[in-house]
Amino acid sequence: MKKLIILSVLLIMANQVIFARVSKAEKVALIDLYENTNGSSWLKQWNLQQPVNEWYGVKVEGNHIVEINLFRNNLSGTLPQSIGNLTHLRILNLAFNTLSGELPKSISQLKKLEVLKIEMNRFKGDLPQEIGNMENLLELSAFNNFFSGHIPQSIGNLLNLRVLNLSSNNFVGKIPDSIGSLTRLESLGLFENTLEGDIPRNLGNLVLLKELVLANNQLGGEIPEEFGQLASLKVLQIQNNKFNSYKNLELMDTREFLVFDYDKGDIKLDFKDVNFTKTRMADTKFEDDNEH
Repeated sequence: MKKLIILSVLLIMANQVIFARVSKAEKVALIDLYENTNGSSWLKQWNLQQPVNEWYGVKVEGNHIVEINLFRNNLSGTLPQSIGNLTHLRILNLAFNTLSGELPKSISQLKKLEVLKIEMNRFKGDLPQEIGNMENLLELSAFNNFFSGHIPQSIGNLLNLRVLNLSSNNFVGKIPDSIGSLTRLESLGLFENTLEGDIPRNLGNLVLLKELVLANNQLGGEIPEEFGQLASLKVLQIQNNKFNSYKNLELMDTREFLVFDYDKGDIKLDFKDVNFTKTRMADTKFEDDNEH
């Protein structure tokens, strides 16, 4: 019996040692997140007296916090600056909540972050220029917020990016040329903003792109002939803009398109063997309700 008691005490002490190895700065950042986003109203709350690795949506590896997934958990309020202290974080999913305020610049300190999902919230203000420092990002999804200002040129530094979705915000100005550097990009969504000017020709460099959604903006000029290089494209939506020429769409191989939406009107174009059994020629709204 005495041996069992001693063993139990040793196990408790071992657990406490493991728990203590999560740095104070990381734990404080989590508590700040909880308190700043009205944790007491979350659907699934944290018991701050329990070890961090038992908190809902938190994953700990090697004594560091590597994932926070609070998708659709009734978070409100603002993100604390201390979020930048979670420097080992690889996944941050805060999508489908009612978070507001500006995205803190300190988020750019998360250099190991691979997935940032903040869609379907109420964030406002500029997207931080420093976001280009997050060089390991594979996915940046921020659609359906109230972000404004220009899309930062620094976004072109995110060379590993596969998914970039900034649709349904209030971004203005031109599409940054730097996006043409994101040659690993597979999905680009800029639907429903107030973007204007010509589409950068170097978007033709995005040869792995499967989905390009630029509808409902103020884009003008002609469709770049470089679009003919987008051989992997399955979804193209460019309707409700101010283009003065669609002629270069004829250069695209549309045989495998699944969605192809543009302002047709009286335009007569000679497409390359469009497979209309696979292609849906209709006005659609870009939507994404996926949980990571």
